Formats: sequence, C-alpha cells, structure tokens
Amino acid sequence: MNTETLVEAPPKKRFSGLQVLGLVLLAIVITVLITAFVIKKYLWPSEFRPVELNQKEEQVLQGKLEAIGLDADVVMVGDQPLVAEPYSEAGASRDVYFGERELNALVARNTSMANRLAIDLSDDLASAKMLIPVPEDFPIMSGQTVRVTAGVEMAFENNRPIVILKGVSLMGVPIPNAWLGNLKNVDLVQQFGGNDGFWKTFSDGVELIEVTDGRLHVKLRE
Repeated sequence: MNTETLVEAPPKKRFSGLQVLGLVLLAIVITVLITAFVIKKYLWPSEFRPVELNQKEEQVLQGKLEAIGLDADVVMVGDQPLVAEPYSEAGASRDVYFGERELNALVARNTSMANRLAIDLSDDLASAKMLIPVPEDFPIMSGQTVRVTAGVEMAFENNRPIVILKGVSLMGVPIPNAWLGNLKNVDLVQQFGGNDGFWKTFSDGVELIEVTDGRLHVKLRE
C-alpha cells in the first residue's frame, strides 16, 4: 500500500501594514523629489555660468577677432580712436576658426546674454541652450523663465552650405513641427536660397563650413 506524504505549502509572505505604509511614504517622497527637480530645472532654471578664458586663450581669441576686422576692445568700449590705413587683401586669410569656449566667451561679453545663452558644438551640429523670460502680460507662466534648446545641422555638400533645423524643445518637451512652420529637418539654404535674400547671400559667400566637436570652421569666398 502506497502512502503519500502531503507537504504543506509554505504560507505566502505578506506585507505587514507597517511595510505597506512605509512603501507608500517612500513613493510619496520620491514623487515629491522628482517634482521638485522638474520644477527647479524647467520652471525656475538657474542661470548659466559664463565662460571665462585664461590669458593665453584670450590672446588667441583677440588675434582671431583682429584677423577678421573685429577689435574686441573697440567693440566693447567704443572709445578707441580709429587709425586710417590703406586697404589691402594681400595675405588675408579667408578661413575663420572659433572654438566652443571662444564662442561662449564672446556671448559672455554681452551682459544681457552672458548667463542666458550657451552654445555647444559637435560633429555637424550646433546646439544652443537659452533661458527666455516670459512677459509679465503673458496668460501663463508670466514673469517666469523657461529653458529652450535648439539644434541646427551645419555642413557643406555639393558645393554649398547645409543648414537644417533639427528641432526646438521647450522645458525639455520637443515642439511639434507644425508649430515650427514645418521647418524641422528642412535644409533652409535649399528651401529659401533660390530667391534673393539672406539664405542666398549666405550661401554665395561661403566656400566651406565645418562643425566638429568643439570647433567651428568657416571659409569665405572671394
């Protein structure tokens, strides 16, 4: 005669009332922290830290500005006397190079934009992060500052520059293409360069444009 041994299944482990209460409180705390982070980052974003060049970097930037006819001291102060001299293009370079730090340092010299605009350069992509104040008479979020980011593809193909808007985000949320006038992923030079205007003039004057990680190179036509 076979005898079967019945093994009782161990009772299922249940959470006690205190454990359930603890999990609920933990979920509430995490939610509050995430909400506070989102509000701080997008509704009350902190200002950007302006880029400050060291003495050597400042001298290099000054040389680049002078090479394209911009004296930073004259532009900023405006009280230096101009010295007349004969015009000549002999030996003049048509290549313009700017590093990411240099561009942000130039932005920092504009006191109104110093803490509100930051530029990032990566391969074929120029990105900008901006803090934009909402007007006091705006129906929502009046008086607040919102974070806006944008990306533009910049390259040179088929003997012409390419400028493509990759997108714009408001407080981390991508803006619909329809709200951007259906210009997202559109080559602005190809779209608008056929008629007289800014984009045609821009295209006709550029022989090369190259954006790499941390660097912008533009070569102008004769």
